[in-house]
Amino acid sequence: MSAFRLSDQILDAAGLSRELASASAGACVGFEGWVRNHNDGKAVQKLAYQAYAPLALAEGERIMAEAAARFAIERAICVHRTGELAIGDLAVWVGVSAAHRDAAFAACRYVIDEIKRRVPIWKNEFYRDGASGWLHPDGSPVEG
Repeated sequence: MSAFRLSDQILDAAGLSRELASASAGACVGFEGWVRNHNDGKAVQKLAYQAYAPLALAEGERIMAEAAARFAIERAICVHRTGELAIGDLAVWVGVSAAHRDAAFAACRYVIDEIKRRVPIWKNEFYRDGASGWLHPDGSPVEG
């Protein structure tokens, strides 16, 4: 199974974590990114994520391979949601297993930072005042 995935279904963090199990792993670090009810001083009602799947999957796999090459890890997985999400929904999950915690923490941070920076996934925030706004993967507004 691919290390980087897109999903339009609710994420099962416990099930994903089990995919990282290894007899030689002494550490597992996970990151969960949830939909929050505010951003940049605005009350958020819901989000919708869109991705250009062929490029997103290719770039996501590159990032996962980079993490494996840079850090002494056993396995890394990242799954990012697409579609409409409610407040509190799990939007992105990253998990890393390694023999030691330092590598697991460093690799997990690297993966989420690079995914947000490089993978073409766009977020449309829907605000309580009825407005909406598109954000680039890095969180900056899309000017239009």
